Amino acid sequence: MSRVILAALAAACAAWSAAAHAEAKAGRTKTVCTVTVNSADEKEAMRRHLPPGKYDFVELLDRRHDDWLERACHRHVQCDVLVISGHFNAGETFYSDKVDVEASLKMDELERASCSHSCPPLFAKLKEVYLFGCESLNPHATQYSSKYGESGHDRMRRLFAGVPVIYGFSSHAPVGADAARLLDRYFAAGGASEVGSGHASAKLLRIFGRSLTAIRGVRGSDPGAEERREICEFSDDRESPASKLRFIHRMLQRDPDRARKYLARIENLLGSVGAAQKESPAFQSALAEYAADDATRARYLGIARAARPYAVRERMLTVASELAWLKPRQLRAERIALLDDMLASRKMGFAEVDLGCTMTSGDALAGALTEVKEPSADSHPVADSALLACMGSPVARAAILRALARDNDKDVELAQLYLQHRPLADGPELRALTEEVTRMPPSAAQLRALGALARLHIGDRAILDDLAQAFAESKSVKVQRAIAEVFMRSDPLALPRPQLVGLLQRHRLKSPDGRPDLIDSLISSLQERSAS
Repeated sequence: MSRVILAALAAACAAWSAAAHAEAKAGRTKTVCTVTVNSADEKEAMRRHLPPGKYDFVELLDRRHDDWLERACHRHVQCDVLVISGHFNAGETFYSDKVDVEASLKMDELERASCSHSCPPLFAKLKEVYLFGCESLNPHATQYSSKYGESGHDRMRRLFAGVPVIYGFSSHAPVGADAARLLDRYFAAGGASEVGSGHASAKLLRIFGRSLTAIRGVRGSDPGAEERREICEFSDDRESPASKLRFIHRMLQRDPDRARKYLARIENLLGSVGAAQKESPAFQSALAEYAADDATRARYLGIARAARPYAVRERMLTVASELAWLKPRQLRAERIALLDDMLASRKMGFAEVDLGCTMTSGDALAGALTEVKEPSADSHPVADSALLACMGSPVARAAILRALARDNDKDVELAQLYLQHRPLADGPELRALTEEVTRMPPSAAQLRALGALARLHIGDRAILDDLAQAFAESKSVKVQRAIAEVFMRSDPLALPRPQLVGLLQRHRLKSPDGRPDLIDSLISSLQERSAS
């Protein structure tokens, strides 16, 4: 290389070094992006203490538009620091506790922005994220997780991939003015020089206490990086539904167990595809590839049949039908086998009855009662009766209705569940049931049974008269309140307003704490209706 070229290179390097040094010395203005869902106290505390010449503040949330995040992506803002303030709901949403505020930040929306690179300038050079919300970095997925089963800690690591510092709370967090006071202390101790540095502040962590934690976003070689790549395949809005369907197929071919792990995401994808898209040649071609893959189908169905709880098994069977792995007749047979397994289970209970009654609603499994196996004598008779009654058995129906008036809280709970799925209409059957319930001794079971009657929105005058008499004779204020709730939910036109008001006023028991209660609300409501 000639001396001239070497000299030119040296001069260029010197100039670059001087410019870089000057820029570092002067300091580039950092952009603090804020998403103020609930309280502005945290944002304002930072604004008070961070020099305007060195920090610009940009509020991303625009309450006038639901698609504010997408709009922010097109404003060509580049965030160095991101501050999100809001209550946090189980790894899903930052929201406000103010009744008049409807704005929120859903993690699914952040995930789409993160995975599809639809707004690369916005978060591409983030150095720090501040999550002012309870449980935002809770690491315990078994106690506090998103709908996908992830902890807040793991999801935020993935959403803010590559970010050097993510601050959040492992449990309860100070909010609003309380958080602002702690920030004031931090800045009074010289914290301003640390903001946007990309280095976790021991000072900030100490001032906020043990609940505040700092992590970094997942990087290419970290555990979880491969999972991020897989999840992003579901969220990348640059890919067509057919392409995503083929990705799922390849994933299941490699490891059918992934179907259980990503079940909610697969369901979301299939549910988001419109009818026209499903009929498109590309989508139908992808489904044809599933239908021709007998080996993966067999492995998937084996996993689905063994899945517990039973609700997961049902969801996996539904997905199999949408992926062309189960024809309608085959899906019905799988569901009948599922009902058989639940009836034969030693753990038949509330969740199984709820699932079975949902499965057999409408015409979904018409005639299933004649196809299921009769449960064994040593099974769970009340739970079995509830499920069989949902399938149309008159004998089981009579048995589960009798259970509503038993002094057994669990039996009453199952009968209440049955009535939620298959409500009784006004008539002799409901009249007889109400009479049995009002004769029960005061107990938690009776309160639950009266709660079940309230949900039936009774309009039968004879039944309401019986309940009024039971109110007058009751020696329990809790029972009287439960009966008052039945009246509150009943057909207003069937209530004898003037007579009922007088009865309530004469026979009501005083509230133990002296405060107005449901009975007072009922009396006021009846008087207002009579006056109008």
